[in-house]
Amino acid sequence: MKLVFFRGTVPNFGDELNLSVWPAILPKGFLDEDESELFVGIGSIIGDHLSPTARKFVMGSGYAGYMGLPDVHDGSWDIRFVRGPNTARTLKIDPSLSICDSAILLRTMELPAPDDRVGIAFMPHYESLERGNWAEACRMAGITLIDATEPVEKVLSQIRGARLLITEAMHGAIVADALRTPWIGAKPIYGGHHKKWLDWAGALNLDVRLNDLKPSSVLEAYIARTGRGGELGKVGRFSASPLAAIPNSFFTSSAARHIQNMAKLEPQLSSDAMIAQVTERAQAAVDGFVRSRVAVA
Repeated sequence: MKLVFFRGTVPNFGDELNLSVWPAILPKGFLDEDESELFVGIGSIIGDHLSPTARKFVMGSGYAGYMGLPDVHDGSWDIRFVRGPNTARTLKIDPSLSICDSAILLRTMELPAPDDRVGIAFMPHYESLERGNWAEACRMAGITLIDATEPVEKVLSQIRGARLLITEAMHGAIVADALRTPWIGAKPIYGGHHKKWLDWAGALNLDVRLNDLKPSSVLEAYIARTGRGGELGKVGRFSASPLAAIPNSFFTSSAARHIQNMAKLEPQLSSDAMIAQVTERAQAAVDGFVRSRVAVA
């Protein structure tokens, strides 16, 4: 059974969690490279891009519309649980299968020690790291930048050690909430990433507050205004050129002031009772799946 998850041109914390979580909680040798069976793990990876002939086992994944909507009732899908109620409704499956994003299972694992030097942190979406000037904005604001493309162990240590996390990255919020680090949600600059937040939050009965985030570069301002998130050609090249130095400086300074002000907002956490409940349900779903596979073998 092969573990499948999204891999882009750079590592991304939410997706790379798959390589930390599943080997830690599944029996040794449970996963292999047999593509006739797919283990569909953490991320918005439910879609029609997965092999129609493979048997697909869904363990806490979500549907976000990045790919076409699959027919999960065609006999090739075995859904043990999904990220949230929006995914369950979209797929027309039993609402009780809406448990939570499977990154919640970090709560059952041994984790790296907290990095107590972090203080207040900001975690941009990994795409924003390339498109914006967030390292400079965080330096100006006196806030620690958490880079979603860094190794998972480092990011986990930083999130655990943060006094407060402001996050544009959804898995920043998911992990912070799971590990009980207070967080403030920043509405992703690219609008295509908004809905999946509500899916996850719905599983926790959490009224998530996504606060507006000011762009830190010309390119991000263009994305925010147009809603474009694909090929950004001329605007991207201009934003990276010396000609854009003055407007980029303006946007970066504005973004720095804005995240300083965001740090004064009231943070969020789901209830202790709810986070414990969904952790238990997710663990039970995984354990039940493993037992069913052992019984078959």
